[in-house]
Amino acid sequence: MEQQKIIISGERLQATLEEFANFGRTENNGVTRLALSKEDRLARDYFCSCCKALGMLVEIDDMGNIYATLAGIEDKPPLVIGSHLDSVKKGGRFDGVLGVVAGLEVARALVENKIQPRVPLVIANITNEEGARFEPSMMASGVLSGKFDKASMIKKKDINGITFEEALHSIGYAGKEESRLKEAAAFLELHIEQGPILEKESLSIGVVECVVGMVCYEIQVTGESDHAGTTPMDMRKDALFAANNLITEARLKLSALDSDLVFTMGRMNVLPNIHTVIPNKVVFSLEARHKDPLVIKRVEEIIVNLKNTSAHEGCDIQIEKLWDRSTVLFDEKICDLLENSTKTLGYSYKRMVSGAGHDAQFLASYIPTAMIFVPSINGKSHCEEELTTWEDCAKGVNILLETVLSF
Repeated sequence: MEQQKIIISGERLQATLEEFANFGRTENNGVTRLALSKEDRLARDYFCSCCKALGMLVEIDDMGNIYATLAGIEDKPPLVIGSHLDSVKKGGRFDGVLGVVAGLEVARALVENKIQPRVPLVIANITNEEGARFEPSMMASGVLSGKFDKASMIKKKDINGITFEEALHSIGYAGKEESRLKEAAAFLELHIEQGPILEKESLSIGVVECVVGMVCYEIQVTGESDHAGTTPMDMRKDALFAANNLITEARLKLSALDSDLVFTMGRMNVLPNIHTVIPNKVVFSLEARHKDPLVIKRVEEIIVNLKNTSAHEGCDIQIEKLWDRSTVLFDEKICDLLENSTKTLGYSYKRMVSGAGHDAQFLASYIPTAMIFVPSINGKSHCEEELTTWEDCAKGVNILLETVLSF
């Protein structure tokens, strides 16, 4: 069959995204749709109804993942387009849901143009990517890929003591293990960038080559508490002063490593946290991200050697590695397919990496996988101000459609 050059309906894409945003829309036009909540159930119900209206077969697995299948000419492993419908609290209208609606619009375009794909097309909604209600993030894709143990994951509790398993059954989306995504020709995920690079460089598309590796450490500084008004400065063991010195030294040394390295001291606890008492303990986190494992190795050397600094103000320094993850490289052939589709459509683009985690990085361990990004205005994400232009959303979906047609 000769391939037809078609594009998706940008107006319908916008209307569908706005309809999904109604399930948990906040007063500032963001979204709160925590995994397995009432709002998540409503979004799932709507998604399933849209797929069934196209004649797609809808199945649900034991982690609540939804798979809608459009039959192909050949009975072979499917081409899967997917992402997630859950959000963080007071998140945005595009994070995750764009990747699910993208698959829906591709299927709609095929059906209305009477084009049957060569292999089955599956649209996937992966449960609990955000981890905002039930930790950890990317829970269901972690179970699918064998990274997480299901028995442990379904017992995870939210702040109200409700387990994942209980919540899954309560919304009616507990399916069968045999329905899991076991194999596929490819997994494609469209996502907003969640950063400022594409907008800064006036580009429409990012072809994502990998999800970068990262490490996270916790540093504990222990000094002595004394009266803030009576203890001379040269007789203090101020844990906060020492922590400040360590942060400054770490920033200077890490900044000199590589311009693509990003690092954050995102959490800090100061004790006893009283303005009249010299702090006797400070605990803070230090995480760093880079695609090159050699750079990450140097980062770890710098962090560990902070213990030997002369800037500890007489305090005790304890450094503990909490966790790490390796860089996940996406399938080169699938990346090339997405790049070729971008060129065919004449969109501006660049090859890039993802600093944020996505379901695609876990699924890549057993399915050929790749991602594309569309710009986030001002780099905003995980907030109500999150915004991507409708035009850029449509461009991202058109790349997926072009890829399906050429696949």
